[in-house]
Amino acid sequence: MRSNYLFTSESVSEGHPDKVADQISDAIVDLFLSKDPEARIACETLTTTQLVVLAGEIRCKGVYENGQWAPGAQEEIEKAVRDTVKRIGYEQDGFHWEKLRFENNLHAQSAHIAQGVDASGNKDEGAGDQGIMFGFACDETPDLMPATLDYSHKILAKMAADRHSGAAPFLEPDAKSQVTLRFENGKPAAATAIVVSTQHAPGYDQGEKEAELKNYVKGIVAEILPAHLLSNETVYHINPTGSFEIGGPDGDAGLTGRKIIVDTYGGASPHGGGAFSGKDPTKVDRSAAYITRYLAKNIVAAGLARRCTIQLAYAIGVSEPLSLYVDTHGTGTVDDAKIEDAIRSIKELGGLTPRGIRTHLSLNKPIYRPTAAYGHFGRKPEGDFFPWERTDLVEKLKAAIA
Repeated sequence: MRSNYLFTSESVSEGHPDKVADQISDAIVDLFLSKDPEARIACETLTTTQLVVLAGEIRCKGVYENGQWAPGAQEEIEKAVRDTVKRIGYEQDGFHWEKLRFENNLHAQSAHIAQGVDASGNKDEGAGDQGIMFGFACDETPDLMPATLDYSHKILAKMAADRHSGAAPFLEPDAKSQVTLRFENGKPAAATAIVVSTQHAPGYDQGEKEAELKNYVKGIVAEILPAHLLSNETVYHINPTGSFEIGGPDGDAGLTGRKIIVDTYGGASPHGGGAFSGKDPTKVDRSAAYITRYLAKNIVAAGLARRCTIQLAYAIGVSEPLSLYVDTHGTGTVDDAKIEDAIRSIKELGGLTPRGIRTHLSLNKPIYRPTAAYGHFGRKPEGDFFPWERTDLVEKLKAAIA
């Protein structure tokens, strides 16, 4: 493992067209889970100029049964879509929460998929699909996340907060960030490049207004990054193409599930390929990615490693995971195989079956829309939200290894 290098991660704002799609998809997941905790949802969203389209498969008691919508259900779905776009802040000529056209193409979940997933008789609930899922944690930040991604997220989250509060009225919803850090002895030593592209009000691409925007962004960067990382070595690229007035779904079409590296670890860890948003927690693409993050974070929090990657694998219709893999990248205080054995021995994890994961993390709740912008990981576990960020497994891991 190299100790001296440059590494870069990017993030995108809540107003990025793909993130608009993710947030709409997860608003639909939350809507159905609020009606039926055992609902099955796979909701894909397309956003483009003045248009939002939903497509996918659902099963939800009291909302959609036997191919029929309950009275008022479709109106609730449309309201959830428009409310999401409104909350993000889109009231532009090319994309307006009130004026956009909406199409709902959701339909019934395949009976063949359902029979493999549903528990019956002596058969436990199976995984919703085959696949591999990864979790990761490292000690680069207090949230045990890669520093490059953590800072990229927080720059954009602060800009969005200022936009919503009116502190930065020249900002519009669409934005991207990217942070490059120089690492020495495996730890962040300096920020060498900061890239921020943000949609803006007319006129903020020239003269004094452009300078105001750039100075504002530099101030946000200084607020987010530790002071020792910023120096004359840091190069800023703020709206490097010039004007960025046309943005969001009017500038680029957006689709659910196209920002999976932004959603996870910024390239610092492998990714199994499955997106999260729009999926209920029986889909192991989502729930197993959450439990692997939970395990990796608790391993690092327990002092068992400074860096940890975990992989799980599943087959559709099969409850038990096919494999569990732990890699502490040479930073572990005990053998990786011993950590694997410790994980397997903790009964509260329910054998890492889909039901065991959902039960341990209490995932059958409407908690997903906030995950769909600024990362699913490294967030504060408050109330029912982000339970996979808790570090309540530390003592059990230590005891299992002792």
